[in-house]
Amino acid sequence: MIRIFLGLILVWQFSWGLLTMEDDYTKEIQILKSLDIDIAFLKDPVFLSMKNNIGIYKTKHFLRVLEDGRTFIPIIRQMITKAGIPKAFLYLAMAESNFSAKARSRSRAVGLWQFMPKTAKLLGLKVDRYIDERKDPIKSTKIAIKYLKFLHKRFGKWYLAAIAYNCGEGKLSRIIKKLGSDDLNLLLDGRKKYLPKESRMYIRKIVMMANLSNDEDFIAENNADHLMNRGSTFALATVDVKGGVSLSSIGESIHLSAKTLKEYNPQLKYYFTPPYDKKYTIYIPYNKYSLFQKNYKPTKNNRKFYVYFIKRGDSLYKIGKKFGIPYKVIKDFNHLKSNFLKLGKKLIIPSTGPRFVKYTIKRGDTLSLISKKFKVKIKKIMQANNMKNSLLKPGEKIVIPN
Repeated sequence: MIRIFLGLILVWQFSWGLLTMEDDYTKEIQILKSLDIDIAFLKDPVFLSMKNNIGIYKTKHFLRVLEDGRTFIPIIRQMITKAGIPKAFLYLAMAESNFSAKARSRSRAVGLWQFMPKTAKLLGLKVDRYIDERKDPIKSTKIAIKYLKFLHKRFGKWYLAAIAYNCGEGKLSRIIKKLGSDDLNLLLDGRKKYLPKESRMYIRKIVMMANLSNDEDFIAENNADHLMNRGSTFALATVDVKGGVSLSSIGESIHLSAKTLKEYNPQLKYYFTPPYDKKYTIYIPYNKYSLFQKNYKPTKNNRKFYVYFIKRGDSLYKIGKKFGIPYKVIKDFNHLKSNFLKLGKKLIIPSTGPRFVKYTIKRGDTLSLISKKFKVKIKKIMQANNMKNSLLKPGEKIVIPN
């Protein structure tokens, strides 16, 4: 009887294994079809090698990236689904930036979708001294979707849109013209090397990561179901505030630090909204929206700015150095038409960060001791205060930069 029972268990396990393999294969086919890739791709030697060495991809790195991207992944996933482009393009963003809005390449590409400065501006993203919308999770995703749709319309296939996104539409167009074909096997030929190695691996990585996210055994083994099914709705809410408003004062209204609020708004270069905008949209956690509506008072949002009276010998450059902020920002913020400063005139200096502090020199203080106390390099303190030497006077006030 026991033998019969054990035999039934073995049959069930074998059948379940076959069903799981069949289900995984079906999902692989669906991913390929969504990208207009022929199923013959599954026999691609390099891709097969990646599958055989799946341990390289089934690492904590894959799950850590998903965890680190928890703030923006639900947004990207929903926008991609709503736009009707392949769901696997979620992993195009992963291949580009590991879902980090702060990602920067050696070629100066920035953000979740790694736009170059020129491309970003051509596509309508603003990059100036106050904001870099390549880092904006929602605006950059909208533009990436729009660009991918444009590439699909131009090349006719989604896998070509992905490759063009990586190596450039002009380069891919020239290669296809030279080959007289857009066949993926030809484009990925490692001996002929029509495409750069990075571009040849690009589409393979996207497919591999999409497959990995559908691997139920892997997800279950690592208790990662929450990562794959997190939030079907936006984790962020959009709210409008005035231009030139401190993040500290906004954060106070919703019980968040300026540092945390800035993590939700990586497009901001400083801890305040662009001063040239009458109204600016920022992102806050969705569960803080009701608090914002209840507590935020626009008229009470100038408390985190510093008032500075111009002294003899001052210049915008020196004042900028003193407060650790570019002089052009001070100029813009105070609507100055020239660099000329009037003695005694008041300037408003925006806060550059949550750890910006003033410090009064005490007897026995040295730059070395102050440096250790605030964990800021001596050189940085001297530059911020325009100091020519390390001599300190008791009672003198200095600023400690970020």
